[in-house]
Amino acid sequence: MVKRTRFDEESCPVARSVDAVGDWWSLLIVRDAFDGSRRFGEFQRSLGVAKNILSARLRALVENGILEQAPTGYELTAKGEALFPVIVALRQWGEAFAFDPGEPHSELLDRRDQQPLKPLEVHAADGRLLTSADTEVHKLP
Repeated sequence: MVKRTRFDEESCPVARSVDAVGDWWSLLIVRDAFDGSRRFGEFQRSLGVAKNILSARLRALVENGILEQAPTGYELTAKGEALFPVIVALRQWGEAFAFDPGEPHSELLDRRDQQPLKPLEVHAADGRLLTSADTEVHKLP
């Protein structure tokens, strides 16, 4: 069996984040948890993933403090809830680039007014809109 590369000791926050939730099954489990799935069977039906893979991913998400087991099933922790902007960003990127024009897809709507969400933006501390060209990473020596 191939040993998985680990990034949990990297100095890069992106690498450590990917280590915790970077595989597609884990992100889709988190997505489904935001959509209301709680029980093993609900995740399995939604994803169509093999039970052994689902068990391993759920266990890892619990071990990483993203989900917790509760009497009603799996629930997002505060750490898991903090992934909401990540899921929204992936969804909005997918809406823009993963579908042909006019191709139907699911939508994330504001419960209050049933309108689509405004596209996520990255802002500086002073409120300016930023692009990647406006930022730099200060790496550790």
